[in-house]
Amino acid sequence: MAVQLDARPPVAPAPRHARPSRANRLARFDTKYSPYLYIAPFFLLFAVFGLYPLAYTFWVSLHEWDLLGTSPTFIGAQNYTQLMTDPDFWHAVVNTLGIFVISTVPQLLAALWLANLLNRQLRARTTWRMAVLVPNVTSTAAVAIVFAVLFGREFGMINWLLDHVGIDAIDWKSNRFAAWVAISTMVDWRWTGYNALIFLAAMQAIPRDLYESASIDGAGRSRQFWSITVPLLKPTIIFAVIISTIGGLQLFTEPRLFNSGTNAIRGGPLRESQTVTMYMFENAFAPNYNFGYGSAVAWLLFALIAVVAAINVLVLRRLGGGTRKEED
Repeated sequence: MAVQLDARPPVAPAPRHARPSRANRLARFDTKYSPYLYIAPFFLLFAVFGLYPLAYTFWVSLHEWDLLGTSPTFIGAQNYTQLMTDPDFWHAVVNTLGIFVISTVPQLLAALWLANLLNRQLRARTTWRMAVLVPNVTSTAAVAIVFAVLFGREFGMINWLLDHVGIDAIDWKSNRFAAWVAISTMVDWRWTGYNALIFLAAMQAIPRDLYESASIDGAGRSRQFWSITVPLLKPTIIFAVIISTIGGLQLFTEPRLFNSGTNAIRGGPLRESQTVTMYMFENAFAPNYNFGYGSAVAWLLFALIAVVAAINVLVLRRLGGGTRKEED
């Protein structure tokens, strides 16, 4: 009897997968989870010093809370409804927005222009770049004292210069719009150099080939600035606008020190330059000690900053989108 042989080659046994070693498991764990561990300290600190105070302030705003020690009483949204009809609060909001617009728009434009100058081939460039930070590292109290003297009613240098061109002396502290201008000048002097260095750092990352190609095509410096520099700086401009919005709407030190005497926290006898943060301080601490009402002011200021920042970002994106369409 013939035996039929199987012509198929023998099948090799399936390889046994080696069990990952402990070192390999640790390497996988490190690759997958270590980034979360690295960023965890920031979020822990933010939760303790950011989210918790924010939530606690909202809880306090729902109470009639005497900071001097009286037991708090839950009153719900009464502080917010009272705040909506408070003329002093809306007066402070108008002051804050007015000073913000007058200071922030010229500040960012001047910072952009200054950064463009510092980005050129200048002698002692490092010295000039360091010099623009001098106002920022100067004591705010010293800055306020100097500017209060400059904008003095009787012997201020600004009024002295205005008198030489035939303009009557201005009472900078008692006139509402004049107080806005004086405080905005102080803010611009202090923060323009800081924003200029932010723009300068972003300009350094723009490839030089783009400027060389534009120069070959006959574009001058002005055309290069508006067609290359500004469009490529759009993310940095948005960042600077958001940071300036947060700082500008929380303005406290400059107007507080600009006004001296018993009416300093009120921004003058008729609240000519009182900002929202100053109004919050007036209610939460001396002289009113109404911590619940001051906390409600803080939360509405938070909402105001969020709304204004969102509007600024949308406007900048619309302007940037329109520029790209025109270039296409």
